[in-house]
Amino acid sequence: MKNQVKYLTDVLEAKGYRLTIARQVIAETLVDSGSHCSADELVDLVHKSAPGIGRMTVYRTLELFCHLGLARPIYQGTGAAHYVLMERGHHHHLVCSACGRFIEFDDCVLEKITEELISERFNFAVEGHLLELFGRCQQCQEQYNSSERL
Repeated sequence: MKNQVKYLTDVLEAKGYRLTIARQVIAETLVDSGSHCSADELVDLVHKSAPGIGRMTVYRTLELFCHLGLARPIYQGTGAAHYVLMERGHHHHLVCSACGRFIEFDDCVLEKITEELISERFNFAVEGHLLELFGRCQQCQEQYNSSERL
């Protein structure tokens, strides 16, 4: 986890942004949360360790992280955006269409595809991606298969 925080803070500094105490705390809290939280949830988590950091500071920092490609909002049917960290520019989910569960995975097969097919074909400089694949998790497959036998 410390590597993720270091990556976030290194990118901030490399892009010319000051690493304030508030930004450090927000980065640490986002990483510690597993990175799937809404802005309001992040505010609540930040206030547990640093009650002096304002709501707007958290919102602005999330906006900055998104602007720099470090985080992206995703919508999981709850109405509110949840923010995910874009580890080295990408993030992947398997989403169960039956129960709504999501599973993160790190294996990235898209890097070669984006370089060879997308970038060259469309003359487009890909900076990152968020991939969601939909299907049924193992538990829902088992429930579906057992209900078919009845």
